[in-house]
Amino acid sequence: MAYVTNLKMFVRVYELGSMSAAARDQRASPAVASSRIAELERHLGVRLFNRTTRALSATEHGRLFYDGARKVLEAIDAAEAQVARATQAPRGTVFVAAPLGLGRRVLAPAIPAFKAAFPDIDIRLRLSDRLVDVTGEGLDLAFHLGPLADSDMKIRKIADCPRVLCAAPAYIARRGAPRTGADLLRDGHDCLNLRFPGAPEFQWTLQTAQGPRRFDISGPLESDDGDVLTGWALDGCGIVMKPRFEVAAHLASGALCEVAAATPPVPTQLACLTPSRKHRDPKVQVFAEQMIARCRAALAAGGGATA
Repeated sequence: MAYVTNLKMFVRVYELGSMSAAARDQRASPAVASSRIAELERHLGVRLFNRTTRALSATEHGRLFYDGARKVLEAIDAAEAQVARATQAPRGTVFVAAPLGLGRRVLAPAIPAFKAAFPDIDIRLRLSDRLVDVTGEGLDLAFHLGPLADSDMKIRKIADCPRVLCAAPAYIARRGAPRTGADLLRDGHDCLNLRFPGAPEFQWTLQTAQGPRRFDISGPLESDDGDVLTGWALDGCGIVMKPRFEVAAHLASGALCEVAAATPPVPTQLACLTPSRKHRDPKVQVFAEQMIARCRAALAAGGGATA
C-alpha cells in the first residue's frame, strides 16, 4: 500500500501544484509529502518535479507519469467499488464540496448520522462559495448552486431553489424599501455582492413583467463568503440576495424583510456533480443519495423548492 500512497501524493502534488497543499489534502506533513515524492523518484530513477524556493513544476517525466498514475488509482477505485457492491458494504473516503450556506445548514448536520449508519465511510467536507474544480481538486462529488457550464460531469438536478432580496428593518428605515429592481438602481441602494477575485461586474437577474432582466447593481461591501453577506445585511448594511432557505429563519423572525418583491430574483438550480468515473462508486452513490434527499427536504421546508 505504500506505493499506492505515494502515487496518491504524487497525483495531488501534480494537480495542486504545491507540496504543502497536497500534504494538507492527504492529511500529512510537508516533510512526509516530500519524502513520498522522493521515494517515487528513487524508484523510477527520474525527477518528477523541478523545485525552487518559490515554485514547483512537473518535469517532462512527471507529466508522462501523471497520466499513468491517474489510471492506476482509477483502476484501484473501480476494483474496490466492485468488492463493495459484492459485499454490500461501501467503504473508503468521500471528498465532497458544497457552498457555505448549504454545507453549514443542511449537509454538515446530517453527516454524523450518516457516519453512524456507514462507519466504514469517511467524509472530507470542503465548504466554499467559489466555483470548485471537481476533477482538479480530487473531489468525488460537489453540490453546486447556480447555472452550470457544459461539462462531462454526471449532473443530477436536486431542485430549483427560490431566492429573495432582503434587508434589515434598520436599513429599510434609513433608505426605504425598493419595490422593484428599477428602484434599486434609481435610488442607489447599497447591494451586498458575492464576488471573487477576477469576477466580472456583478449583476442580479430579476423577474420582471417583460421577462428576466439583468440589473447592474453596486454597493460598498463585497465578500466571497455568503454568510458574511448575511451578517452584513442583519447589521443593516444593505440589501442581499440569498437562497430563501438560507434566510428563512431571519425572514420569519423579522430580522430581515423581503424587498423588491414585485421583481423577485430568478430561481437558481441546486445540483450534484460527480465525475463520470466516480458516479457508480458505492460509497459515493450512498452518500449522494442520502444528502440529496436531505437537501430536498430542507429546501422544501425552508423555501418551497421544486424538484
